[in-house]
Amino acid sequence: MKTIYLLFWLLSCSLSALAQQTIFSVPSSDMTPKHKILAQQQVDVNAEELRSSTTVNYGLGRNWEVGVNLYNLDYLPQQHTWQRNDTTIEMPYAPLLLLNAQKTFDLTESLHVGIGGQTGLNLYPTKDRSSWVGWGYVNLGGSFANEHYKTVVGAYAGNQRYLAEGSTVGFHAGFDAGVWFEKVHILGDWATGTHEYGQLVLGAEVYLQKHLPLAVGWRRSNQDGQQAVVVQLTYTPK
Repeated sequence: MKTIYLLFWLLSCSLSALAQQTIFSVPSSDMTPKHKILAQQQVDVNAEELRSSTTVNYGLGRNWEVGVNLYNLDYLPQQHTWQRNDTTIEMPYAPLLLLNAQKTFDLTESLHVGIGGQTGLNLYPTKDRSSWVGWGYVNLGGSFANEHYKTVVGAYAGNQRYLAEGSTVGFHAGFDAGVWFEKVHILGDWATGTHEYGQLVLGAEVYLQKHLPLAVGWRRSNQDGQQAVVVQLTYTPK
């Protein structure tokens, strides 16, 4: 019961806590409108931990946005404690406070290129000082049938403090299918790699209100096949 209460508490932080907007894991390359705020809260639930990742983005206009991320806020129910890591790259450093930015370039009415990334430090270090982490990507995004269907494919690179052990470069892709537009959407994304970013997530999204979609997905790790449930709540100003 305590775990259920904690899950709802983490979700409630979505509009008050301070990530790059994602489909599930892969950046969507959607742009926050000028002078508008987008907030996204995600909780990953598996047998060992609850992982919270939170995003707040602000639209600057001219296809620019910036934001703040609180990533890898991990709670270990069996130990009744929050996890801190800055000593091993077997797992990503945690927790992380990051700044993000994204710029998109329109190629046609349906296609655009998005370039972005996030960088920052691990909070509450066990060492004398925090360590720098960073990650970036370039995406080709497509929007079709009056934005009812969206796809993205691209490449990413980051350091091992952010990704954990494995390749520091790779590819990712995702889709958002508005089968009942702004009512019910089918979502999915996948990233290469045997680190924690390397995973497949498939799920569905239901709009609680016009600007408040709630998504639930199934996640499978590339590395060991570990499975989890992903819950994601987004406030979108569009």
